[in-house]
Amino acid sequence: MTVSNNTERSPSLEPHVEEDFEPAGFMSFLGPVLFLTSIFFLNFTSRIIFAPLLPSIEKELALAHAEAASLFLFIGIGYFVSITGSSLVSSRIPHRKTIVLSATAVGISLIWITLCNSLWSIRFGLLVLGLGSGLYLPSGIASLTAMVAARHWGKAIATHELAPNAGFFLAPLLAEGLMMWFSWRGVLLFLGGCSILTGILFSFFGKGGDFRGETLNFPSLKTLFKENAFWIMVILFALGISATMGIYTMLPLFLVTQHGLERNWANTLVAFSRISGMFMVFISGWATDRVGPRLTMSSVFLLAGVATMLLGALTGSWLVALVFLQPVVAVCFFPPGFAALSAIGPGSSRNVAVSMTVPFGFLVGGGAIPMGIGMMGDAGMFALGVSMAGGLILSGTVLALFYKPGT
Repeated sequence: MTVSNNTERSPSLEPHVEEDFEPAGFMSFLGPVLFLTSIFFLNFTSRIIFAPLLPSIEKELALAHAEAASLFLFIGIGYFVSITGSSLVSSRIPHRKTIVLSATAVGISLIWITLCNSLWSIRFGLLVLGLGSGLYLPSGIASLTAMVAARHWGKAIATHELAPNAGFFLAPLLAEGLMMWFSWRGVLLFLGGCSILTGILFSFFGKGGDFRGETLNFPSLKTLFKENAFWIMVILFALGISATMGIYTMLPLFLVTQHGLERNWANTLVAFSRISGMFMVFISGWATDRVGPRLTMSSVFLLAGVATMLLGALTGSWLVALVFLQPVVAVCFFPPGFAALSAIGPGSSRNVAVSMTVPFGFLVGGGAIPMGIGMMGDAGMFALGVSMAGGLILSGTVLALFYKPGT
């Protein structure tokens, strides 16, 4: 099935009627976009920081691999519930205040976890962390696409995607740097304080998001659910998040327990392997604007799936090469992914499309996949678990070709 670039970038890509800026050059949007990106960075880093901390947490609490991996599942459950119901919040208060609420809730939950000494109390804190962080993305994307002209969406979303890619890179370095003086609890305390502070600053100085979202109602859901493109994007986001967060969260533990690396070396290796993501998203954004999201997503899943399968299968210097190669392509999913998602349904329900698609992706890709890899690790098949995840990711190559907005 062939879909032209003009079809993929349909009229539904027009910005929200309440946009804050006149269509102009991308640089005129850069300041407000970067402010949102900084909030997204802390939101995302607060969830993935447990990956480099996992060996220390597992050792202190005497956890099995599956128990340690379950921490991400609880974040995923909270995130799923929150982002699915986020429109109930953003339809009552503006997106701007929803973003502030999210940043504050993330900070408070991290500080709570630093006071916990049992696995279940930590799991409760992680559930609240997921609930708080899930409020951000629908409001963040709605605010971003409202204030940026549609022709710059690829670049704007790529800039916004600097946040998770910078988080992937900086989280292990931040963890190792702070653990030179503090325990893993000190790392969480630092991040929690930064998140609360950034939320306060955005409430005073941030721009955009001064409108409410559409609530989750039957007409808006019916509009989305009748589109095949919506259901395709639900699955593709699960696979895309599996390729990025799902593999990343278990990679330090995989390198330490399966391949015998020291924790600080494993975290350093994982950190520097993510540097490429900070410029690859711009290449992906450029490709999205040029050839459309459908072909871009299909290419990403092909390369990421093969790379992930090899990551589980290879050892030695080949393993190190795959640690660096896999994220190069995996991070390229999100600019075309969000552009494709934003093309589904009318602009007024854009936040609903995000809030119904992304949570399932994080529940599966960021929760169930790490849990499954951890269970395989407890059974002595850690490497096979990683390769099996790669096989699932590879299936997105074909599925992405069936994406067509408006069908």
